[in-house]
Amino acid sequence: MKMKLHHTAYIARRIARDLVNCPFVEIRKTKESIAKEIERILDADIDKELDLDEKVDAMLKEQEENIEFYNADYKQLFWMAKKRMANEAGVILNNEDRYTDIAHQVLDYLWEEDFIHYTVSDNQVKNVIFASIDEFLKGFEEADDAVFQKIKSYKRKLIPGTEDYDLIYQRLYEEELIKRGLM
Repeated sequence: MKMKLHHTAYIARRIARDLVNCPFVEIRKTKESIAKEIERILDADIDKELDLDEKVDAMLKEQEENIEFYNADYKQLFWMAKKRMANEAGVILNNEDRYTDIAHQVLDYLWEEDFIHYTVSDNQVKNVIFASIDEFLKGFEEADDAVFQKIKSYKRKLIPGTEDYDLIYQRLYEEELIKRGLM
């Protein structure tokens, strides 16, 4: 699952909690200050991708007449252009590689700024951070699937995109997140 801006505060708190509870990591600053810095790093990563999306969109808007003339699929063109421009923008599109890179950034920052100390290998601590991100996002995905199944089993048919659907989806989604300890 792709990380979104509204996830970063939750993920940052989860990583901070997991680092505090990790037996081989010594915490040298408050859990809240650690979470704040992690959230800043996560937000910066997402902002980079959003900037790339804007650049790709602007580029395609310039070619809008050609796209219409050739009857090209806008979504496909967007993705192809984004893949081509991602390296120069410093955006990693593969989620696993991206979360590994974020884990390295978080680890490097927390170590260099003396938020944490450890005597084990960098990879062990990085794996704690990566696992926090991965498990959290899987939990969001599982909650989404559970909500979809609940809505599907309603006697009254709800149509996606309608106000009723959105209200019920949001309520059930929040309940699932709370039930799973993600909120």
